[in-house]
Amino acid sequence: MIEHTLCIIKPNAIKKNILGKIINRFELANLSIISMKMLKLYREQAVGFYFEHKNKSFFNMLIDFMISGPILVFILEGEDAIKNTRSLIGTTDPRHAKIGTIRSDYGDNLTENTIHSSASKEEANREIAYFFTANEIYSHIL
Repeated sequence: MIEHTLCIIKPNAIKKNILGKIINRFELANLSIISMKMLKLYREQAVGFYFEHKNKSFFNMLIDFMISGPILVFILEGEDAIKNTRSLIGTTDPRHAKIGTIRSDYGDNLTENTIHSSASKEEANREIAYFFTANEIYSHIL
């Protein structure tokens, strides 16, 4: 089934200048970028995006990291995009991510793990709407 999912390339990956390396992995996996923007989050935006983690011990550290520099937000479209994207990026902690995944190859630690992607269809819908309006999305599906 064709799906959409949201990804965020985090500030540490932007500082490392590895955007092309990361994006290429999605393209090689037949996932298409149908919208993209680079931005720097305000604290309120980051808090709103990660609201489900607000009572967790790592929340403030995550917010500080996510506002520390620019991020690249994009929407991927493709067959089973959510599952396939999650497989490409690996588990949250780079130390435990499968060898060859994006987080294993480029993540620094649990917080600075290079990339975020939606974990479910409901989450993808909410996250896409958080960053993009309908007229900013250029789906290949008509």
